[in-house]
Amino acid sequence: MHIIVCIKSVVTEAPRGKIVRTADKCALNPFDRPALEVALQLKEKHGGSVTVLSMGPPTAEATLREALATGADRAVLLCDPALAGSDTLATSTALCAGAQYLAPFDLLLFGTRTSDSDTGQVGPQTAMLLNLPMVTGAVKIDGTPESITVERKVDGFQEIYEVAIPAALTIHPIAAVPRDPALGGIADAFDEMPVETITIGPLGIDPKQVGDAGSPTRVLSMKPVKKERACQWIEGTPVAQADALVRQLVDSGLIG
Repeated sequence: MHIIVCIKSVVTEAPRGKIVRTADKCALNPFDRPALEVALQLKEKHGGSVTVLSMGPPTAEATLREALATGADRAVLLCDPALAGSDTLATSTALCAGAQYLAPFDLLLFGTRTSDSDTGQVGPQTAMLLNLPMVTGAVKIDGTPESITVERKVDGFQEIYEVAIPAALTIHPIAAVPRDPALGGIADAFDEMPVETITIGPLGIDPKQVGDAGSPTRVLSMKPVKKERACQWIEGTPVAQADALVRQLVDSGLIG
């Protein structure tokens, strides 16, 4: 099997203005780690290869090398000034072209969301652009080179799908516990293994489809939110405590 895992270098510190992705303030999206682990387990079971694909500035290369150290076989970075400012639609357009460039493939995997934007849109949008069957929130994947069985749990129900290959999936965080890269893998990934950088030219992308030009939405700002919490002790017998709590909830309008 050839499995492509789309990963992202996410911002770990909210900027005080325009988002600038520097190596010291970015990390591999934690929700992509289970997707990578699922891909590695499928490779170990069925054979084949795992390619990690990302879109971002040159600093995103470190994230791809971390994936290589964990066990991925190939790393590809879509990097072009024309991609700057891409929203989820423009990002999906670029990843669609990247997946087509890396074809043929059997599975295209995504995390359920990213920790710095939390839209959950890129996986389904990319699958739609590629005209691939998609199951979101997968917790268990098994099958054959022709089709896979995908299990997901949503709203208290367990759903099981049989999906023809090639297909796209978003992987729920509970699907797998990500492995840690071995020291030897880290050395090879950062010293020996290449990260391929591709601009939009070889992908055949129109600059008007990506970046600011191809983005119908824009992030105007990103800032940390200070949460203020206070703890109040309610004293007395359990009955008195319960009565006092109910009165407070009623007075505050939280219950009628």
